[in-house]
Amino acid sequence: MINGGILKNAVLSGANNISLKKNEINDLNIFPVPDGDTGTNMSMTVMAAAHALEEYSGSNAGEVAEIVASAMLRGARGNSGVITSLIFRGFAQGLKGMEEVNGKNLAAALGIGVDAAYNAVMKPTEGTILTVARMAYEAGVEASKENTDAVYVWKAICNKANDALNITPELLPVLKKAGVVDAGGKGLCAIFEGMLSVIKDDVVIEYDEKNDISIDTFESAAAEFDDDIKFTYCTEFIIGRDSEIQTDPQQLREFLETIGDCVVVVNDDEIIKVHVHTEQPGAALTKALEFGCLLSVKVENMKEQHKNAKKKKKPEKEVFTPAEPTKKIGFVAVAAGEGLKNLFKDLGCDNVVSGGQSMNPSTDDIYAAIMATPAENVIVLPNNKNIILAAEQTVPMVKDRNVVIVPTRTIPQGMTAMLNFDPEISAESNAQLMMDSAHNVGTGLVTFAARNSEFGGKKIKEGDIIALENGKLTITEKNAVKAVVKLAKDMVSRNTLFITIIYGEDVTDEEANKAYEEIRDKYGSRTDISLVKGDQPVYYFILSVE
Repeated sequence: MINGGILKNAVLSGANNISLKKNEINDLNIFPVPDGDTGTNMSMTVMAAAHALEEYSGSNAGEVAEIVASAMLRGARGNSGVITSLIFRGFAQGLKGMEEVNGKNLAAALGIGVDAAYNAVMKPTEGTILTVARMAYEAGVEASKENTDAVYVWKAICNKANDALNITPELLPVLKKAGVVDAGGKGLCAIFEGMLSVIKDDVVIEYDEKNDISIDTFESAAAEFDDDIKFTYCTEFIIGRDSEIQTDPQQLREFLETIGDCVVVVNDDEIIKVHVHTEQPGAALTKALEFGCLLSVKVENMKEQHKNAKKKKKPEKEVFTPAEPTKKIGFVAVAAGEGLKNLFKDLGCDNVVSGGQSMNPSTDDIYAAIMATPAENVIVLPNNKNIILAAEQTVPMVKDRNVVIVPTRTIPQGMTAMLNFDPEISAESNAQLMMDSAHNVGTGLVTFAARNSEFGGKKIKEGDIIALENGKLTITEKNAVKAVVKLAKDMVSRNTLFITIIYGEDVTDEEANKAYEEIRDKYGSRTDISLVKGDQPVYYFILSVE
């Protein structure tokens, strides 16, 4: 039988195993572009659960599963990370109230998670992490009919997960064409195998600090300051809410503001997550106990950290302060690069979450931005197909305002959606209007090949400049300017009215102006052309054609 202690160690082992393999999983990207982040996203998602379990010392399997599900939901990043969190949320539902569980219980609980994951995806695609999870669950059910022993069943689950992973290229032609298996599926196998190490042999796969990924909602405070630090201690903790305690978390926030600054309090029905800079971490923790039990605590001396951080400064990460609704409609967007973040704010977004390709924000990051938006209705623009699921998970988490997700898949779609907002109609009507307009914009991307490969009959060498038109690789070049000019030629038609050229952090102003002038000379007589300094990473140019 599996008790809470064993299940806790199994999750820790699964988290450590995928951390060790995350780079290998990242490399399974279908396209040779530098945006393979599935392993990183899934590792950060499961590591959120591992950190949440650090303070747990009980023996109830159902309680462990519940902590894991809650932490994964908040730490979920990218589509695969969200799907993983949904699998474990269902897992927790299946084990609820159970002190100990056997193999039959594990398989049945996994099935609830698989159903939840399939239901969360609008058009489930076989040959992905969904297939791996489903086939593993089905094998677990069959094995439990023969023997309910947890080792026997979980071993069958792992074996079938690997078998399913190996056939993903046969189910999804694009994987076969690229010569890879599904990255999300491989990540799930790594998690399951890490768990098996504990269930079968009572061995926790060791954590490797070289593969460390910070899963904190808030960056280390040392990177936030250039000048004097007013308060010494960055104090972060998670409170497990007591159903019998009806105290409003807003009261905790008000108290913390009297003893410090940079106060952030986010909560749902199960937990309250807190961040504060203060000279009195003990007072903050004592007050916290009035709201429930402490699940995890971290106190860091920012002044000492700052001395070390000056040599290698981290980029700033936004800290969102919750705000009461004071207007009808507000906006949250996701974008990477100061130029793009400023652009979305200029277009009317209240808050912009740092993120994009290769740096997907967590569900908790998006949730914090929503709670910091002072509006009764908050429209969220993910601006990346791999962030939409994470954004959608915030809808049931937010209790005091209406959240509407406009599933924009690219930065140009998000820009166009904002430009078509109509303040005279409802949030839901705007969501439809904004998405309809977003469908009319084409997106071109210019980046570099992260590895040698062959795609669509094209031989691509690592470092080559490549261009994608609406997600399809179409051009290889030696020069980013030439690539974006060629891309414009392919994308612009007689009906094109607007072209926006957004250049990234690795493109000089001179190169950007050269690209602008060449495109303007060709299409400027009949098209409105704009040049924007986006400062985005990964992509030299983002081209919006409408």
